Amino acid sequence: MDIKDTLLAAIEEAAKAAIADGVFPEAQLPNIILEVPPKKEMGDFATNFAMQSAKTFRMNPRKIAEEVTGRINGDWLERVEIAGPGFINFFLKANVLYDGLKAIMDRGESFGQLPRKNMKPVQVEYVSANPTGPLHVGHGRGAAAGSALVNVMRAAGYPVTSEYYINDAGNQINNLALSVDHRYLELLGKATEDTFPENGYHGADIIDTAQRIIKKDGDKYLNMSEEERLNIFKELALKEKLAALKEDLAAFNCEFDVWYSERTLHPDKVKAAVEVLQKNGKIYEEGGALWLKSTDYGDDKDRVVIRDNGVPTYLAADIAYHKDKFERGFGKLINIWGADHHGYICRVKAAMSALGYNADDLDVLLLQMVRLLRGGELVKLSKRTGQTVTLAELIEEVGTDAARYFFIMRSMDSQLDFDLDLAKSKSNENPVYYIQYAHARICSIFRQAEETGLKVTDGVDLSLLKDETEIDIINKLQEYEEEIERAAAEYAPQRIARYAYELAGKFHSFYNQCRILGVDDKLAEARLALVTVTAHTIRHALGILGVSAPEKM
Repeated sequence: MDIKDTLLAAIEEAAKAAIADGVFPEAQLPNIILEVPPKKEMGDFATNFAMQSAKTFRMNPRKIAEEVTGRINGDWLERVEIAGPGFINFFLKANVLYDGLKAIMDRGESFGQLPRKNMKPVQVEYVSANPTGPLHVGHGRGAAAGSALVNVMRAAGYPVTSEYYINDAGNQINNLALSVDHRYLELLGKATEDTFPENGYHGADIIDTAQRIIKKDGDKYLNMSEEERLNIFKELALKEKLAALKEDLAAFNCEFDVWYSERTLHPDKVKAAVEVLQKNGKIYEEGGALWLKSTDYGDDKDRVVIRDNGVPTYLAADIAYHKDKFERGFGKLINIWGADHHGYICRVKAAMSALGYNADDLDVLLLQMVRLLRGGELVKLSKRTGQTVTLAELIEEVGTDAARYFFIMRSMDSQLDFDLDLAKSKSNENPVYYIQYAHARICSIFRQAEETGLKVTDGVDLSLLKDETEIDIINKLQEYEEEIERAAAEYAPQRIARYAYELAGKFHSFYNQCRILGVDDKLAEARLALVTVTAHTIRHALGILGVSAPEKM
């Protein structure tokens, strides 16, 4: 049985029984919160339900606690205590703990994978950086957080598709072509720096692209018209930049199910979306342009969809894109955007409402900035190029595992200070090292156990696990699947990062306190069973985070 669900149900039933008995007035019960207390003497679980419901029932919390506890019973419960102003502490019978551990053991490799939910598919779109240059550390945070969110939602049973929106249409791609063209001409002595395009891209990678074109094809493009040359360079540069972008993401353990080209929206899908808005009476013409009535849905002003020259705005493409998402059958859309896109959310949601969709089916998560620190000092620029630090440079310096964990360990909506020195350190202060070392330690135990012939049998006696550190691990293991469920529902993969760290801490305490080899065979077998489940859970959690679980360190 799931003891936490059983206990929550028992509290709810007890409160409803008190209402039926006329002790409590008729009222809707608050959401019951059940937590593991910080100290063992406070019980296995505790709730502040009595204090939560004091206003609801217009009654002293301790009186509420007395009435509720007096109506709870079960053969799984050792005793119940009321503490302080009305906390209710639950102490479980020992067999409940061991039965729970046995159930986890029986799940084997499936522990941590929840049943598939019966619902429409969910789409998570993230990164979606312009393919005009290398990914920087901000994109890296989005890649880590987005892929971890996809992983945890899949573990929780959600049908999820991950998608990258390729911005391969519009001015940014035209400017990419202009930039490559100018560097090409410059390298061949046909242009100078002072005529570089005003909105061009100054990155060293643009020079690299131009050099590769010259190495392969020489000066053959000089004899072409500028228009012909730009069209060729646009495709060459886009193909190269996109390939490099995919390579960086793959090295960062970030894979996408769908790569969606913005070009496929033009012109037909954009035109169709605008026609639906016109049909719905949500677009009007003014000054030769077409405007979306976004103020009808809380926006601070109406927005241009088609300019007076007939060219669609970025918003027009985004409207068509999100319309297409819903038409592909997704029931929930999750976008991860940079914090600078905050003002854009309202207009996209307004467009969804204007199209006849439920705007609440679009959730936008905003990703705050990353500050890199080295030696306590802020790092702003790349050593190589003097520009923004790239994701590839970060991976080269600290590794994929540390970079992903550090990006994920804080909530997306909080600014992140990334300590490069800490991320590289091989010490317990480095959280990812601390977790991976726990897994490596367990693998070392497995190797030693194999040498001595120790193994876990069906008749393992888990009730021999009585040390406080052992009980702490068992309790922590039983929280794992609820953590997955909550992390998915709250879009909070950082919960799994924190859980893995806490479980590793409990294992390290156990390791320092309890021997496995050289003790009674039955106790050794029980402890081996415990660390086997612990290893799987750490490995599973790290897998959600996209971090490796090394067997040796």
